Amino acid sequence: LVRMQFLQTLSRKPGELEMLFQIPFCQKQFPYTCLATSARIYSKKKKANSYEQVDQEKYKNLVYSVTSYKTSAQTPETLFEEDNFLYGPLDKHRPLVKAGTKTPKNWVPLINPNKKISPLNSDSNLPRKITLQKVKMPSVTHILQQTLSPQQVFYLERWKQKMIGELGKDGFAKYTKNLFLQGELFHSALESIFLSEEMAIKEKSEDSVISGYLSSVEHVLEDISEVKALESGVYHETLQYLGLVDCVAKYRGQLCVIDWKTSEKPKPFLKNTYDNPLQVAAYIGAINHDANYDFQVRCGLIVVAYKNGSPAHPHFMDPDLCSQYWKKWLLRLEEYMERN
Repeated sequence: LVRMQFLQTLSRKPGELEMLFQIPFCQKQFPYTCLATSARIYSKKKKANSYEQVDQEKYKNLVYSVTSYKTSAQTPETLFEEDNFLYGPLDKHRPLVKAGTKTPKNWVPLINPNKKISPLNSDSNLPRKITLQKVKMPSVTHILQQTLSPQQVFYLERWKQKMIGELGKDGFAKYTKNLFLQGELFHSALESIFLSEEMAIKEKSEDSVISGYLSSVEHVLEDISEVKALESGVYHETLQYLGLVDCVAKYRGQLCVIDWKTSEKPKPFLKNTYDNPLQVAAYIGAINHDANYDFQVRCGLIVVAYKNGSPAHPHFMDPDLCSQYWKKWLLRLEEYMERN
């Protein structure tokens, strides 16, 4: 109270207050007092702070650990320390297995190193057309169908149920039958194109069902030459599977296994063709290990034709890409063999 009266007296005389700050009097007499220059002085007693009653020495380390971080208290270092404490130290000797790094147990190369390429003969200009024999071997199509992933099965079943809901069971059966028939007619027309141009023109003019598909692939056919096989059976003698290849020919100078596909929806990217690249890789491997073919193939081509006549999408598979899909095919083949 005496101090407050003293300050009130000084506030009425500005000169004496100024002199007071020029001498170290306030530092000695009032070392913990904050002086205010405002003329208005509150006489109300300051409210006691409950935190002052806490034993600060006891919780000093806790307060420091919280206030020492400018941002979050969790840092990569502290997370590693916490994991080390909870789960033990990291085993650096055990390599981490990444997704997609699984390798086939029974590795067979895509290119047959032991196959001898015979010289050209008089019949080399005629495309091969080898009939599939009835043997106890699974086909490439069957193997792929039996090893679909759960996600693929889910989407196929959902599409099927949606189509049945729109067309009914009988309508859906008729729809799938027509699709299969159109595919057969399309492949037959392409075979005619490669064997005889006159037959192709006649078949195209007579059959309006596939005229759109043929118009769709016209620009692709211009880049195809030296047809070596048409609708020909292939056997992989080592891996014991078979298939029916649509076409083997040169596409822009590269010998390819060509797979013709029809679609009602655009498929501008290779990923839109789902398991078709695996099918092509399986056919390439079979040709290269089949004694009926005196040549080897390193590339593939998937051509998606459209019924409305819009330009087809050709998806070229170079040797590196074919090797990647060959590895995936071998894994699917092993999965099938283990199930059966």
